[in-house]
Amino acid sequence: MRVTLKSALSDSHIDANQSSSQRQLMLSIAATSEQINTNLPINLCLVLDHSGSMQGKPLETVKKAALSLIESLGINDRLSVIAFDHRAKVILPSQSRQDDLTLIRSKIQQLQAGGGTAMDEGIKLGIQESSTGSKGYVSHIFLLTDGENEHGNNQRCLKLAAVAAEYGITLNTFGFGDHWNQDILEKIADIAGGSLSYIERPEQALIEFTRLFNRLQSVRLTNAFLQLELDARTHLAELKPIAQVAPETIEMSLQKEGNFYITRLGDLMIDEEKILLLNLYIDQIPPGTHTIAKVKIRYDDPASGQKGLETATVSLNITSQALYQSQLNDQVHKSILTLAKYRQTQIAEEKLKQGDRAAAATMLQTAAKTALQLGEKNAATVLQTNATRLQVGEELSEGDLKKTRIIAKTRLQTDE
Repeated sequence: MRVTLKSALSDSHIDANQSSSQRQLMLSIAATSEQINTNLPINLCLVLDHSGSMQGKPLETVKKAALSLIESLGINDRLSVIAFDHRAKVILPSQSRQDDLTLIRSKIQQLQAGGGTAMDEGIKLGIQESSTGSKGYVSHIFLLTDGENEHGNNQRCLKLAAVAAEYGITLNTFGFGDHWNQDILEKIADIAGGSLSYIERPEQALIEFTRLFNRLQSVRLTNAFLQLELDARTHLAELKPIAQVAPETIEMSLQKEGNFYITRLGDLMIDEEKILLLNLYIDQIPPGTHTIAKVKIRYDDPASGQKGLETATVSLNITSQALYQSQLNDQVHKSILTLAKYRQTQIAEEKLKQGDRAAAATMLQTAAKTALQLGEKNAATVLQTNATRLQVGEELSEGDLKKTRIIAKTRLQTDE
């Protein structure tokens, strides 16, 4: 098992007569194998909200989805289950899927709705259980909640997400219904390398669980880090220099370690690329081909038990021309539009919070046009509909805002 690393610039040529040139660098990273492809063993922890607001169909549907997910686990996989209301408790300690399935099912079936919500307590226990016997496994937490963290501390949730990342545990968040905090659930998932999902209706729980589980099964390499070394004439943008644009859009950060800029990538999948976009500025350089940066990936291979493996260093070159002729890259342009769509909807949300409905509507319209450029017709329709509603004086519901957030971060399945 190894890593494929591909690079491309928004324009591989620059004008030798300009004092500074801006370029976007796209990096595509995935796991690849030249041998028989087999799934890694999975260490899955379900952290489920069973507070009073989950009473009735919501909790019953989530239990059915959880039970269906358990049936999909392989005999070498591990499972643990945490339930939380205003307290958290271990319903099922970490154990092998080979253990008593009847007991596992009964533990989940016994969940009853009641109490408030203390999400951070659930995350804490989830990390503890996920850390048990996790060596050689792909460790993921599925955190589902339908409400605000009224009995917990949101900042503690974010700190715990960082702890999960340090332990090599990916934390995925599922917002159920319309009353959960999309800002916190998005940040938790972003920090811990996971995905944010919106379960608008109870019957969607199984669909979203299955979608994320299928991605989990495609993980082949873990604990991956990007290492970027810049030439003295190349500089990162001061504001938001790096973002992930696929499989979902995430604002990322870089840490300086010696000559390298480092960022955590987490899990690498075999059939789905992680695509990063970096914003670079290049000083004036004489005509000719020049190396502006070097990149490599550090990663762990659970199948072989090897840690801290590194790819070969990839040199990133650009051609400076006295008579400049652009050489644009369509794939990089698509990534630029994907990031623009996310940032445009983020600005719209901020304007709406500030009470500037006109500005929010304008930015949603801009995001809708960007979605159309990407070929995302259904996403464009949702964004334009929300913009029109604001323009005619209507309010956007919590569901509208959450759907807008998901559209901003991902590509709707109906647009694929």
